[in-house]
Amino acid sequence: MGHSKETTLAHGGNQQGYQEKHTGAVNPPIYLSSTYHQQQLNEFGDYDYSRSGNPTRDQLEVAIAKLENGTAGFAFSSGMAAISSAFMLLHAGDHIVITKDVYGGTFRCVTQLLTQFSIEHTFVDMTNPVEIEEAIQPNTKVIYMETPANPLLQITDIRKVVQLAKNNSCLTFLDNTFMTPLHQQPLDLGVDIVLHSATKFLSGHSDIVAGLAVTKNQELAASLKFVQNTYGAILGATDCYQLLQGMKTLEPRFTRSVSSAIKLAEFFHSHNEIEHVYYPGLHHHPGSSIHAKQSTSPGAVLSFVLKDHVDAKSFVEQLSIPVFAVSLGAVESILSHPATMSHAAMPAEEREARGISQRLFRLSVGIENEEDLIEDFKNALTVKAGVL
Repeated sequence: MGHSKETTLAHGGNQQGYQEKHTGAVNPPIYLSSTYHQQQLNEFGDYDYSRSGNPTRDQLEVAIAKLENGTAGFAFSSGMAAISSAFMLLHAGDHIVITKDVYGGTFRCVTQLLTQFSIEHTFVDMTNPVEIEEAIQPNTKVIYMETPANPLLQITDIRKVVQLAKNNSCLTFLDNTFMTPLHQQPLDLGVDIVLHSATKFLSGHSDIVAGLAVTKNQELAASLKFVQNTYGAILGATDCYQLLQGMKTLEPRFTRSVSSAIKLAEFFHSHNEIEHVYYPGLHHHPGSSIHAKQSTSPGAVLSFVLKDHVDAKSFVEQLSIPVFAVSLGAVESILSHPATMSHAAMPAEEREARGISQRLFRLSVGIENEEDLIEDFKNALTVKAGVL
């Protein structure tokens, strides 16, 4: 009998609860071995070298595959290692159709690294199916989605993109970092590979850097396993263990953060010093109805634009609760400045064209008391002199 995602998460991804076979330990052991003794000549055991496989990493990879309803999971040393490895399934001369509203690190990978291997790309407005279809070429092999997108929370209709991809014999990759498998199941909607920066919500404690990928079928699994083993950008055993521990509390953490994010989005939307709020939980947000059909939560990340007369520098300095930092998805609220942080890899003209202005801020809502957060932002927004 299958169980809910909440129950599966609480047991580290194992629906029956993990039991270590020798001692019955509730938590999986951390296997800090780089190599494994082989009992016989020409007859190796399940493990030989930890780049190729590690028991602790196996536990994590089985867990994320189960949570995403996939065939196989893969743990990488970072979210970008997972994304870059997935792109290595392509060959010289292949073409990618990719959302223009994409994480800055992915933008850098596609525009500066993949081009060295003669892999082409076209950025499109992924909210517009016509534009996607027009961008598909005979050599297009992958359509890459990020929904909700970073940092303006644009929503892509996953089902429509999957259908376009199938009609043109393309694979689909989707970055599911913002929603996690708890609230969005891309593989069930037809996506081929789902990707995560597990540094964020899955870990939830700003203490490790990790990436995960899950494949829809065994053929892709075998191909990605080859890339993982060849590149060797694997997640170490200690970090695998720590990530499993973080995932156990994903549901209560995420639920509390979403509850507060909804109230904060409403607060910002009604505040005179805020120009605009981007959040799928607000009915006026473009794509909110589509998001509601493919996800079970509006998420815990929102972005907002300060009005010109608000002193942005003082606004940041007056805040006492959120951490002003790179990243998101932690128990502590994190306020980021995309133009100089997550999307600094984009040229200024590219950022401006995508609406990533100097007055845009992204907020990942943590588990603090929501009234404390609202009061903190209310106080910080009283500073009106100066321009960033």
